Amino acid sequence: MTANPPLFQFDNTYARDLPGFYVAWEGAKVPSPELILFNAALAEELGLEAASFETPEGAEIFAGIRQPDGASPLAQVYAGHQFGGFSPQLGDGRALLIGEVLDRTGRRRDIQLKGSGPTPFSRGGDGKAVVGPVLREYILGEAMHALGIPTTRALAAVATGETIYREGPKPGAVLTRVAASHLRIGTFQYFAARGETDKLRQLADYAIARHDPDLAGAQDRHLKLFRSVIERQAALVANWLLVGFVHGVMNTDNSTISGETIDYGPCAFIDAYDPAAVFSSIDHGGRYAFGRQPVILQWNLARLAEALLPLIEPDDLDKAVELASAELGRFPDLYRAHWLGGMRAKLGLETAEEDDQALFEELLTLMHQQATDYTLCFRRLGDAVTGATDRLRDLFVDPTAIDGWLVRWRQRLEREGRANEDVKSGMDAVNPLYIPRNHKVEETLQAAETGDYAPVKALLEVLSSPFEEQPGRELYAEPAPDSFGPYRTFCGT
Repeated sequence: MTANPPLFQFDNTYARDLPGFYVAWEGAKVPSPELILFNAALAEELGLEAASFETPEGAEIFAGIRQPDGASPLAQVYAGHQFGGFSPQLGDGRALLIGEVLDRTGRRRDIQLKGSGPTPFSRGGDGKAVVGPVLREYILGEAMHALGIPTTRALAAVATGETIYREGPKPGAVLTRVAASHLRIGTFQYFAARGETDKLRQLADYAIARHDPDLAGAQDRHLKLFRSVIERQAALVANWLLVGFVHGVMNTDNSTISGETIDYGPCAFIDAYDPAAVFSSIDHGGRYAFGRQPVILQWNLARLAEALLPLIEPDDLDKAVELASAELGRFPDLYRAHWLGGMRAKLGLETAEEDDQALFEELLTLMHQQATDYTLCFRRLGDAVTGATDRLRDLFVDPTAIDGWLVRWRQRLEREGRANEDVKSGMDAVNPLYIPRNHKVEETLQAAETGDYAPVKALLEVLSSPFEEQPGRELYAEPAPDSFGPYRTFCGT
């Protein structure tokens, strides 16, 4: 008989090329895995046969109790600054990288289980996850992907049949996460802090081969790697602010080399615009507030620079500091360019003028003063292009507050001389109508904890087309009702 082909065509470079950078490990046993969600579209992108995974065997693989052919499950080691304090050893405390695949376009992608049980890096934790946080990461990752923002994604979510205690009994679950890689700033910090320069160089060259292969072999490749990470992360954080996303826990172990959003723990989207918005229950000082995210990201990148110094100029530390500082100093302008370009698109502008930033900041100031919904304001500005301003003005406590700004904005549009219909069409293509509204996310997670997964599936369907009007789904576009109250998120994943 002909043997069935393996479910994954693994090519596991991390396990093969980086011994000493991980611990080989296996997932914990669970009683009765059940597939809750399976991302068939992502499976197709990865070159996987979806039907092979929507089976009891697939549920066991995604729960971590069955090892697919070719897998090399391992827990990666890394360090990290957490809320400004350095932890010299963290690592995958409840995650296992089971392997890597090449997708249909030839991109290398990690397949990782999250919540699969304790590892040597668990630091006393149980290594498990529960349904609510697993589905939160699934929802937020898919929403970000649909918004066009680089992100890790969920391939599957599995209920394990366990009861896990998190301030009371909760149903256990495991997430299968797909990433361009799980290399973090903290991965470099781990080896730099230990003075293991040879391993640091090995890691950096692996990162170059994986994410910046055109730099391979160049004498200044490590400085150029740093430059590439800066450029990717500057674009990423600008995109976060453009859609109103608050990551919530921007530790250096949650900042990737690939420029993908990773680790959706205490994250949220703002309703009313507020640069000081904080949702995380543990961010007491507002370190990771919405408007501080670019500053924090530059701080994180400075920590990467410190780690890379021995590679940039091995024999001249002062020169290394000078070169790395020059690259890091480019970050504010890079971020600002991405943000200004994004804001021009959101406001229907195709050209650049010197006073654009002042125009944009005036609008944001008005939104802050008037507690205006961020997402709906930009979306309804598209209607205002054609003179329909009533629904936009209704978003402001004082509807007249926006009138003067609208006059200046229309004058700016007129200087471009484009047809109103074209302007509106372009704005609607970048200003989402549907985001993961916090109250809707919470509704779906509460239902899921009782075993009702229909609401999460409905929400995922809405979020898959964030820019398109979806008749009958108007409630998904509305901000939280007053009864929802202040929102708090928790590091549950």
